Amino acid sequence: MTDTSPPKSKLKLVRMLAWVLVALAIAGIAALFVVQRVTVHPPQATATQSTFGGPFTLVGSDGKPFSSAKLQGKPYAMYFGFTRCGDVCPTVLSRMVKLRQEVGGADTFNIVFVTIDPANDGPKEVGQYAELFNSPIIGLTGSQAQIDQVKKQFGIYAQPSAHPMPGKEMMHSAVVLLFDRDGKFVTTIDPDEPDTSAVAKLRTLVG
Repeated sequence: MTDTSPPKSKLKLVRMLAWVLVALAIAGIAALFVVQRVTVHPPQATATQSTFGGPFTLVGSDGKPFSSAKLQGKPYAMYFGFTRCGDVCPTVLSRMVKLRQEVGGADTFNIVFVTIDPANDGPKEVGQYAELFNSPIIGLTGSQAQIDQVKKQFGIYAQPSAHPMPGKEMMHSAVVLLFDRDGKFVTTIDPDEPDTSAVAKLRTLVG
């Protein structure tokens, strides 16, 4: 009887090809996961450029122009978000209030909240939102052109969500920017950073 089974060398080649296909499939799934993570977690502010920050004029909660010159003389923490934000913005601002208490209270540094959604967040909205945290927070808004300019100055990512849900209409950077008494950028506080590290940065900032 003639043996019609495939040669062992061909079987080995088939097995190798099968493993290659499995490896490629795994790599493809991993790549897709990475892309999704990048989409869900947009890039943070890039704070290493010499042109980072700079003077700006927005609108305060009283409806009057607010110049960055008003922040001079006291360190401040600057955060960009929007009042309809479901969880990230209130979590970050509540944390900053708590951290400020740990380093000495409201007299140590200012917390500045800048909306990225001026179409919905006027002076009244940012003012009322700031009051929710039971600690002094400076709420700022402005025209779309003003907000676009200040986002560019401070390297802030903010775009409408591709699949919006209530409280998640915007994708944006969640980093907190720290500035000294002269308005010079010092460092950042990341939302995932341990409180011990954040407090150490704040103590250095106000010291």
